[in-house]
Amino acid sequence: MFFYLLNEDTELRILTMDDADRLFELLEANRLYLREWLPWVDKHKTINECKSYLKLLNTHFKNNKALHCGIWYQSELAGVVGMDRIDWPNKTAEIGYWIGEIYQGKGLVTLSVRFLIEFAFVELGLNRIEIRCAPDNHRSRGIPERLDFRQEGRLRQAEWLYDRFVDHIMYSILKEDWENNHDPQFDLLKD
Repeated sequence: MFFYLLNEDTELRILTMDDADRLFELLEANRLYLREWLPWVDKHKTINECKSYLKLLNTHFKNNKALHCGIWYQSELAGVVGMDRIDWPNKTAEIGYWIGEIYQGKGLVTLSVRFLIEFAFVELGLNRIEIRCAPDNHRSRGIPERLDFRQEGRLRQAEWLYDRFVDHIMYSILKEDWENNHDPQFDLLKD
């Protein structure tokens, strides 16, 4: 079981089938809010679709292709953070995240992404992490900007979002960037 306590209120846990009801409730409560930037929201309209999604996530985890965790805040599921497209030969991965609207502004996503970066570089031996965000999704773009990612450019019409294409801003951080800029005092992986 993948579980990390990030602080006294926040933990990351791999999502399992036992979390299906909570995940679906969080999605339902935030459907319109999340739909603005996430094209997959309409694909999860029933609890069974949520269960199929969790089954897929767990298969990817078992096959070392991805890692998706629930962000638990004060024992409530607040959102999801994940590492996708783990490319072992090239030592790269992409991080994605979403959080319920009432949990915005608490630093939960920044803390969770910081942990995944550290985990990717220290435990998994990866060399490059990417984050992609729509140009107007300022909250999402704030995460890589706060965590010293470099903006590499704009991917034109990178994603179909319901009725239109949207560009993505590409951010990346390399292991050497992280080693040179992070403060070990704030390391989340402790012995």
